[in-house]
Amino acid sequence: MSKVTGFFATRWGIILVGAIIGVLAVVLQKLGNPGNMGICMACFERDIAGALGMHRAAIVQYLRPEIPAFLLGSFIAAIAFREFRFRSGSAPIVRFFLGITAMIGALVFLGCPWRAMLRLAGGDWNAIVGIAGLIVGVSVGVLFLKKGFSLGRAHPERTGFGLMMPFIMLALLILAVIYPSYGDTAALFRSESGPGSMGAPILISIGVALLVGFLAQRTRFCTMGAVRDVILMRDFHLMSGVIALVAAAFVMNLIFGQFHPGFTLGLNDAGEVINQPAAHTNQLLNFGGMVLAGLSFALAGGCPGRQIFLAGEGDGDAGVFVLGMFTGAAVAHNFLMVGTQPNATWIVGIGLVFVLLVGFVSLERGEA
Repeated sequence: MSKVTGFFATRWGIILVGAIIGVLAVVLQKLGNPGNMGICMACFERDIAGALGMHRAAIVQYLRPEIPAFLLGSFIAAIAFREFRFRSGSAPIVRFFLGITAMIGALVFLGCPWRAMLRLAGGDWNAIVGIAGLIVGVSVGVLFLKKGFSLGRAHPERTGFGLMMPFIMLALLILAVIYPSYGDTAALFRSESGPGSMGAPILISIGVALLVGFLAQRTRFCTMGAVRDVILMRDFHLMSGVIALVAAAFVMNLIFGQFHPGFTLGLNDAGEVINQPAAHTNQLLNFGGMVLAGLSFALAGGCPGRQIFLAGEGDGDAGVFVLGMFTGAAVAHNFLMVGTQPNATWIVGIGLVFVLLVGFVSLERGEA
């Protein structure tokens, strides 16, 4: 057991895990998940929110099994390696709202940091602008960290309380498997067209997500953390895993014929522009959305994937952030704040003001 733990802590360990995630994400896309969206924490949480009736965007409603399986995979790893410890109490309301702003920013861009990397590996050059925004947002967050930003320390709680998020996710996973009925009079909704209508076979999705959750928990895989560590400490350990993810996904896209370079896919027979899958070319919004998301991730202490994996190992604060993201998905779609929708521009501005205020208010005294 100690040898396995030691390997996951090495540079080669996280490179291997990053490559595995990149390969599996493209395989999920090949098997039915939306284009350049084999894995997307933000989009998948948005789809689940829609399936539960939290928003009314008919094309993005599907109780995707990957999200609950990610968390349960992390939970299994934490139990197996005796790392499951429930802790909470570090500014939960603030973390909840950071989850909301993070999701809104990600949905303006149309993807979390994981999907930004997968979009890049699939040839979507709009992702370059989004990744630049992510780096700027995380960089601003690093400045706050250097100035003494803190949301306080989490405190140990009764271990039994930490089972709440795994229990919720297990319930969702069971629903995804045994409750396939959809419609206006059913408990779950499912898209008839669009991204929500697309999905890899459910058992394969569950198996892949359990494995990814297990491996990511062992390596502390985090896209936001990778950027933060490079800026803050010139440490490329986590970044090597992210680079491996992009490289592996790129190779798999070439093999499957899924690499389509460009800002768009070209023109149709009517002369209309065909965008990349679930993407747009408003670069100001692509950049601004990911600045907001990146800053929210940095202040909360992890990207959406890392927050899910932390929740699986008993971090109640991460669980609150994840619940905030579900709420953010509902708010964004119900109030037309997604992609290039009418309210996207101003909500990014308001969101940035809010997150910056959180940063300044949370500076330790004497550090501002």
